[in-house]
Amino acid sequence: MNQPTPGQPAPVPVLAVGDVLLVSLQGELHDGMAEQLQQDISSRIAASRVTGVVLDISGVDVVDSFLGRVLAEIASTARLLAARTVLAGMRPAVAITLVELGLALPGLVTALDVDRALELLARRGT
Repeated sequence: MNQPTPGQPAPVPVLAVGDVLLVSLQGELHDGMAEQLQQDISSRIAASRVTGVVLDISGVDVVDSFLGRVLAEIASTARLLAARTVLAGMRPAVAITLVELGLALPGLVTALDVDRALELLARRGT
C-alpha cells in the first residue's frame, strides 16, 4: 500500500483475516483513495489465496452515487479474480439513500455486521 503524502488522508487499511480481506471504511472516500483502494484489493486478491472480501461500511454515514459505484466496482473486480464480496454494517439511513438514488449494487451480498459477513463467506464455501 502506498504511504500518504503530507496533507493527504491515509490509505484505507486492507487486512487479511484467514482467506478473507477485511476493509473497514470510515468517513468519506475521496477519488484518489477510492482508486488506491480498488488497486490494493485487486493486488492482494491476485497475489494470495483470498476467496472473499468484506467491505465494512459501519463507519460511513453517507453513501452517495460515487461511493455506491466504487463498492460495485470493487465487487465486480473481486468476482473476476474469483473472490466473493460481502458488504457489512450498512445503516438503515444508508440503505434508504441507496434505494432513493436508484443505486443497485450488483455482485454485493449484504450482512448486518462483520461477524455475519465472515459467517456468510464461510457457509458459502469461499
